[in-house]
Amino acid sequence: MALRSKAHTALAALRAELAGQVLAPDDPGYDAARAVFDARAERRPAVIARCADTADVVRAVRFARELDLRVAVRGGGHGLAGGAGADGALLVDLRRMRRVTVDPAAGTARVEGGATIGRLDRAAQLHGLATTGGRDSAVGVAGFVLGGGTGWLDRVFGLAADNLLGAELVTAGAERVRASAGEHPELFWALHGAGGNFGVATALTLRLHPLPEFSLALLAFAPRHGPRVVRAFREIIRTGPDEVGGAVLCVTGPRGPWAPAGRPLCAALLTYAGPWAGLRALAAPLRALPYDAELAGDLPYAGAQRLLDTPAGLRAHWSAQCLTGLPDAAVEAFCARAAAAPEPAGTRLALFPGGGAVAAGPRGSPVSGRDAPWTAHPHAAWADPADDERAAGWVREARAALGPWSADAVPLNLVGDEGAERVRAGLGAGNLLRLERVKRRYDPDNVFRANHNIRPL
Repeated sequence: MALRSKAHTALAALRAELAGQVLAPDDPGYDAARAVFDARAERRPAVIARCADTADVVRAVRFARELDLRVAVRGGGHGLAGGAGADGALLVDLRRMRRVTVDPAAGTARVEGGATIGRLDRAAQLHGLATTGGRDSAVGVAGFVLGGGTGWLDRVFGLAADNLLGAELVTAGAERVRASAGEHPELFWALHGAGGNFGVATALTLRLHPLPEFSLALLAFAPRHGPRVVRAFREIIRTGPDEVGGAVLCVTGPRGPWAPAGRPLCAALLTYAGPWAGLRALAAPLRALPYDAELAGDLPYAGAQRLLDTPAGLRAHWSAQCLTGLPDAAVEAFCARAAAAPEPAGTRLALFPGGGAVAAGPRGSPVSGRDAPWTAHPHAAWADPADDERAAGWVREARAALGPWSADAVPLNLVGDEGAERVRAGLGAGNLLRLERVKRRYDPDNVFRANHNIRPL
C-alpha cells in the first residue's frame, strides 16, 4: 500500500511538473502513444512522458529512478530491439523535441532527439547539404546515428556515426552531459555505435557535406533475371567511384509507385552523389538488361529517401549479416532465398555495398563490419498474425543461407533482439570490456536496457 501511494504521489507530481504530457494506461491517448513501427511489439509502459524539452527529460528520469523503473526511449519508434517501448517501464517520448537547426557556414546540424531522418534531410537540403541518413525517412535520427548508421551516402560520407560531432544526453542519474572529442571522450567514443545504452540523447550535432545534386536509377526485373542483375550491380560497385551506392532488392508484396504490386521482382537501385549525367554511363550495364520498369534521373536527396519507406503498424521481422564477399555461389544462394519468399507477406531481401568511406573510416569505434564489402538484409513486413512464423522463419533462413560467406560482424541498426552474441559481434571485437566500463560510469544500474544491451562491468 505504501509503494502504491508513493507511485501515485510521484505520478501526480510528474503531471504537474512536466511541460509536456504524461500518460498512464487508463488515460485517453495512451494506446496511440505506445504504438511503434512493429505491430508485434505490444509493449505496455507504466508511464509515458511526452517531453517538450530537456528539462522534461530530466524530470522524467528522476521520476523513474524514484520508483526504480527502467527507462525506454522513443525517437522515431523504429527500434527493432524494443528500445521504443518496454513493459512496465517509463517511456521517454521525444517526438515533441524534433527541431533541426542547420549552420550552413559551419557545415553542421543540431538535431533534437525526436527528429526523423526526413526532417533532417529536408532542413539540410535547403542549404545544398546532406549527411548519411537511413533508408527510411521515418527512422529517428538519434537511434540511427548512435547505432552506427548505414545509408545511401555512406560510401562517400562514411557511416552516420562517423559524422557525429557532439551529443547532449540525460544520464541515468538525471544529469545533463555533453559528450564530444574534448568532453567526456570515453562516452563520446561509446556513442559511435553502442546505441542508447548510456542515456537519453536529447540532441546530436552532426557534420554536413555539400550535396548540390543527387540522382538514381531504379530498375525492376523479373525474378528469373536476378543472378544477372546482381552480377551486373556487383561489377558497377567494384569499378565505380565512391559516389555510387545503392542496393539490389528482391521484393514480394506491396511496394511503391516505382513498380507494380502483385508479383515478385528483382530491383536494382543505383544512387549517385552527383547529377544523372554522371550516373548514366555507370548504369548502362543494368539498363542493357531486359527490365520491366524504370525510374531514373535527377531527384532531390530528401525525396529519394522516401522511395523505400515501409509503413508503420505492420508486423515486422528484420535481420542482417555482413559478408566477406559476393562470389557467384553467394549470388545464386541469395537469389534462391529470394525466390522462396512467402506470399502474401511483404518481403525484401537486400544487398548493400560497403567500401569507400565506410572502409576508410576511423578504426576502433564500437561498430563492426567496416571492411565487409557487402551486407545482406532480409526483412519481412506483414499484417496477418497467422503469417508470423512463416514470415519470420523466412528471414532467419535467408540469413542462414548466406552463412558460408558471413563475416563476424553485424549492423545492429538492422537487426532485432537476436541474443548477446550477436550484440557482441555488432560492437566489434575487443570493444565490449571498454564499453562495459563506460556503462558502469554512466548507467551503473542498467536503467537503459531496452536496447542492444551492454551490461555494466
